[in-house]
Amino acid sequence: MAGSAPGGGRPLIITEDPLLLDDLLRLCAAAGAEPHVHHGLPERAWAAGVDGAARVDGVETPDGTVGPPEGRAAGGVGWETAPLVLVGDDAARRVRGAPRRPGVFLVGRELDDPQVWQRAVEIGAEEVLRLPDAESRLVDRIADVVEGAGRPALAVGVIGGSGGAGASTLACALALRAAHAGERTILIDGDPLGGGMDVLLGGEGAEGLRWPDFAASRGRVGAGALEESLPELHALRVLSWDRGDRVVVPPAAIRSVVAAARRRGGVVVVDLPRRVDEAVAEVLAQLDLVLMVVPGELRSVAAAGRVAAGVRMVARDVRVVVRGRCPGGLDPEDVAGLLGAPLAGEVPVEVGLPGRVAEGEPPGAHGRSALARFCDGFWQRALGSAQGVPA
Repeated sequence: MAGSAPGGGRPLIITEDPLLLDDLLRLCAAAGAEPHVHHGLPERAWAAGVDGAARVDGVETPDGTVGPPEGRAAGGVGWETAPLVLVGDDAARRVRGAPRRPGVFLVGRELDDPQVWQRAVEIGAEEVLRLPDAESRLVDRIADVVEGAGRPALAVGVIGGSGGAGASTLACALALRAAHAGERTILIDGDPLGGGMDVLLGGEGAEGLRWPDFAASRGRVGAGALEESLPELHALRVLSWDRGDRVVVPPAAIRSVVAAARRRGGVVVVDLPRRVDEAVAEVLAQLDLVLMVVPGELRSVAAAGRVAAGVRMVARDVRVVVRGRCPGGLDPEDVAGLLGAPLAGEVPVEVGLPGRVAEGEPPGAHGRSALARFCDGFWQRALGSAQGVPA
């Protein structure tokens, strides 16, 4: 779960350069942050504090610089308490006496001066950022502070090795069981031709945004705003397709939305189509693990080989879930061996599941079913491992 950032999530800006200040204020606005600003004060006034400005208590050092050992800005945020400190290159000399702390960035527009790296070391800066080249990086870092960025979500994709493999069913059940276990969960429908994951959960009429609403998204999408905008069904959030004619969302928008979902922490489950186009590749690149569902029959194994080849070009980790047994005598280990991928487990064909879904019971809702037991065991291994992905 993401935690709250110290200092109310408000970064501290220290610069004497009005043009640089304008740039930093613009980037803070883009990230949804309201910064504290220390700008345009002489050193002794800064040390003493001036009404109407971000106040920083400090002491004058022997070389004439001012360091804020107990820095407190107006509203209780200063050098030591701000979650992020952006120091203009022009002001680096003035903060050399400040205590070392994480989250300090040295920022400027003309940083070709080789001594800039020395100044960065002197103030304990994590990075040197030159604008405008580093604008995206800086906006992301400021937005992380606003959102209280923590550990990213464990992102798992589910894809069918052949038609009718049951990938959507497994994706829905995985999301449902993760939410049942108390994980913050977002289920993403990555297949515009799949009929809608909200329908599978019985929530096609639920209020909230669908994929077409994000088609114009550019740059960073706020993680909290995304979560709050989506329909909530069975204690999880669902990003689905609607029943309209639009079946294409630009890859850049898909990348931004999936990244926002991951930043919120917890678990993200994505139901993937069997084709790998540019948009699907954007999703695959952000997944920790892809589960390929392969029905237990030889023709499906042959088809899954072609799907696996496309997915492996982008995905870091692809594993096989065998659904049912091969009548030709292949056991799950043989299926995984033929596909050259680790075996994640076997899900028996569940008699009566289609009828229960038609009556409004989502896949995985029945805790004693074979499908629910598989999902519960998967999450126990995945969320309990140090790496977040089961071995």
